Amino acid sequence: MINRKINWDALGIATSFACAIHCALLPLILTSLPLFGVNIIENVSFELFMILLAFCIGSYSLYHGWKKHHHRLLPFFVFSTGMLLLIGKQIWHSYQYWFLLPAVLLIISGHYINYRFCRVHNHAHKEDCNH
Repeated sequence: MINRKINWDALGIATSFACAIHCALLPLILTSLPLFGVNIIENVSFELFMILLAFCIGSYSLYHGWKKHHHRLLPFFVFSTGMLLLIGKQIWHSYQYWFLLPAVLLIISGHYINYRFCRVHNHAHKEDCNH
């Protein structure tokens, strides 16, 4: 049996990119959907689902790196700031493009910092490590 491990940082970065592509390209590509009765462009439920998905996957990947490898909080702070900006984009909708780019860059940076800490630190074992 093959034991496969999921690279949660890569999945978190991919989710962030998917969110960025959704936010940037969806209005351009899918502007004809309202003609067919489908309104996904300004769908608040869909937007909140994408934010929740990015938060869940991102939080788990950062927690995994923190718990098993580096025990540093910087990736959490960078990621959380990006997520707050993403939520701010939903609250202050008229400024969404001012919030979007910094939010995505901070979320991706949080994952990248986590990835670098996991690779450079090479398993910083503490009493709470279980491997």
